[in-house]
Amino acid sequence: MQVNIHPSWKEALAEEFEKPYFENLIHFVKQEYTQNTCYPPGKQIFAAFDHCPFDKVEVVILGQDPYHGPGQANGLCFSVNDNIPPPPSLQNIFREINTDLGKAFPPTGNLERWADQGVLLLNAVLTVRQSEANSHQGKGWETFTDAVIQKISDQKENVVFLLWGGSAKKKGAKVNRNRHLVLESGHPSPLSANKGHWFGNKHFSKTNAFLAEKGKRQIEW
Repeated sequence: MQVNIHPSWKEALAEEFEKPYFENLIHFVKQEYTQNTCYPPGKQIFAAFDHCPFDKVEVVILGQDPYHGPGQANGLCFSVNDNIPPPPSLQNIFREINTDLGKAFPPTGNLERWADQGVLLLNAVLTVRQSEANSHQGKGWETFTDAVIQKISDQKENVVFLLWGGSAKKKGAKVNRNRHLVLESGHPSPLSANKGHWFGNKHFSKTNAFLAEKGKRQIEW
């Protein structure tokens, strides 16, 4: 099946694109986008992969499904388009970066700048219907993104996986911890963060320390 995705991922995931579940998934997604308002825009469904080619992946951050409000989702987990106010979880991410690294809050919640440095911002489910969170769950995206994680775990070394919250921890459970660094904490959403499960995790400085130790370029968070 022809999928409009970065060539490096097209090669890495070639087997996946030929499986029956993926064909069914794409049929479902096309139908949904025809009949309903869905996010992100069709051209940005695989934006996480287009901004971060397979051979450039240094860090993986796992999210759940895209924001479902107008103009928010841009295909990268936790990220919003320019000129859209950062949602609460993203605000808490920036607060932790501020505390951890002393960096000021950025002028935009658009995280393309991270993705372009090798941070794969991967949602478990890549599409959603407007105003209906989790509306595209259980249609095949989870199988696809599990395969993405498995491929990175098996074929790369010294990648940092940031698993925030219960669903991310479950999704990243099969990552080979002898080959990669896995950092876990609570989710940055206000519910979890304010219970003390997020703030102070220092994941951003720990990630950079690990990358530096391996002779890799640190991320400009």
